[in-house]
Amino acid sequence: MELKICHLYPDVLNLYGDRGNVICMEHRLHWRGIDVVTTGVSIGEPLHAADYDLFFIGGGQDFEQEVLLGDLGGGKADEIKAAIADGKSFLAICGGYQMLGAYYKTWDGVQCDFIGALDLYTIGSKERMIGNYMFTCEELNGQTVVGFENHSGKTYLGSGVRPMGKILVGHGNNGEDGGEGARYNNVFATYSHGCLLPKNPVLCDHILTTALAYKYGTVQLEPLDDTLEQTAHLYMKNRLQAAK
Repeated sequence: MELKICHLYPDVLNLYGDRGNVICMEHRLHWRGIDVVTTGVSIGEPLHAADYDLFFIGGGQDFEQEVLLGDLGGGKADEIKAAIADGKSFLAICGGYQMLGAYYKTWDGVQCDFIGALDLYTIGSKERMIGNYMFTCEELNGQTVVGFENHSGKTYLGSGVRPMGKILVGHGNNGEDGGEGARYNNVFATYSHGCLLPKNPVLCDHILTTALAYKYGTVQLEPLDDTLEQTAHLYMKNRLQAAK
């Protein structure tokens, strides 16, 4: 088996080392003897979404998102929308998450229109939502996911889009409705930066299984020794619970 990963804008959207999620996916595939090829596609480079099985979009600040608008309008947005509609797997973090929605409106009223692949939008605020946080994930049988958020945008989900989970500690999508992230088709979108997959191996394997199943049908990943990863997860979980 083989997975082809497309890392979109790796040189622009890599806030807090978000590319560590790609490294984590690569290693967990290699450890199981599954081939993986990762290709970076950045500004000015063509995107042929049909060539890939899984897409990763990292986070960036407002400036980076605005820089990408013209490039997205040059054909990438249509490719991304088609891939999502077709059921390809995506992991999108923070700014990458926001870009999949309809628009981002800054706190002073400037609107940036984005891809519109998911029915959601983001409104900027003057106050940042920042810190380690934790949420439960229903499709992981209610297991906890730990991560780090740092965003001023408040995201609101629309028709057909459900949250990835329910906030236990922190802010999540908007600090108001208790939801974190977004799920639509095989898209996994979240505000959790850099440490997401290394500290949450169950989530990583779930995303990989989703991508492999699309390509090969039912797939059962063999278990790995995740003692170190689970220790890191439990350490953060205990810290967050103690701080509540």
